[in-house]
Amino acid sequence: MMNRRQLIGAAGAAFFASIPRAFAATYDLIIKGGRVIDPSMGFDAVRDLAIAGGRIAAVEANIAADATETIDARGKIVTPGLIDIHTHAGRSKEGPPMCLQDGVTGWVDAGTGGADNMDAVAAVARGAPQIGRCLVNIARTGVIAPGGELHDINMANVAMARAAIIRNRDVVVGVKARLSDNVTGANDLEALRRAQEVATSFNLPVMIHVGQNYSPLRAILALLKRGDIITHIYAPGKNGILDEKGILSPEVMAAHRRGIIFDFGNGVSDHFDWDTVEKATRQGLWPDTFSTDWNTSSKTSGVVDLPNVMSKLIMFGMPLKEIIAAATVNAARCFPAFDDRGTLNIGAPADVAIMELREGSFEFLDNYKGTRTGRQRLFPSETVLNGKRVQRA
Repeated sequence: MMNRRQLIGAAGAAFFASIPRAFAATYDLIIKGGRVIDPSMGFDAVRDLAIAGGRIAAVEANIAADATETIDARGKIVTPGLIDIHTHAGRSKEGPPMCLQDGVTGWVDAGTGGADNMDAVAAVARGAPQIGRCLVNIARTGVIAPGGELHDINMANVAMARAAIIRNRDVVVGVKARLSDNVTGANDLEALRRAQEVATSFNLPVMIHVGQNYSPLRAILALLKRGDIITHIYAPGKNGILDEKGILSPEVMAAHRRGIIFDFGNGVSDHFDWDTVEKATRQGLWPDTFSTDWNTSSKTSGVVDLPNVMSKLIMFGMPLKEIIAAATVNAARCFPAFDDRGTLNIGAPADVAIMELREGSFEFLDNYKGTRTGRQRLFPSETVLNGKRVQRA
């Protein structure tokens, strides 16, 4: 039996094969001569990419046909549109277009809104130029920073969270619980239990924010189910992924083996440091997905954009194809709303990111003002959304 991506490819091939020959040579857009990397199909080669009717029409060595518009991608990397599964782009209508400039053609707002303000965040998602989806915060207030939203466990109201999802079922794709000590105190396990109670009502995943937790990480992991997501995996400090000797907790890798998704989650405060990244990756813990924890002020922080966050793991030896996978097909698999994204398969929606991989000396920041110098960095160059070139700001 074919999976959904295979069905997209088969249906797309049949559709384009049915176009009369006289019209088959004309495309809306051709992206010429880029290094096309599509981990969904195990593809990495210099190719032309043609788009027609908002969908991928051809990926070939040399497409000589006419096109309404052409993008010269020689010397650049062409990938499926990037998907950022942990942003706060839903805070304002200015957020989604800014993400789009960075090659992000799909995003998830991770808990900005709780039951009290989910409707406003959902409205931003519906009005976004690209696919925007939301996680409802188990705390009715949504994110409160600084201060934390779960010091009063009564804020984790199951009935109200369910009602918020029902009102916004078209855009809500999961539940978020921030479990740092400064957010929950001793309430972390109960908050997670309530988040699971809400999520399982709708067969949705839970995303948890970890780092400096009150409870041991093993106790938190025990409450997670397959498909749930841990963000800020490289957070240092107490009750994290490493013990006091810097050894990776065996419960962490056991959770990964049973289908828990590990997300980078850059952020700006207490979410990762270089020492934890180095020790964890040396012991085999690599991110399944990259995310930024992005908001409209991120350009002036150590986040910058999703390609910059992806570049940070190049320094530690993560292969480029795996990095691209983590920001495309792996991210798409986290939520059914993105099932037909994260791929350049024939017939798929034509969401494309074009990036430059520059060589040089680049300074990268962790959340503690620590710097590392890398020799390569990805920069966003062009974005194509639904087959149309996005104008650069």
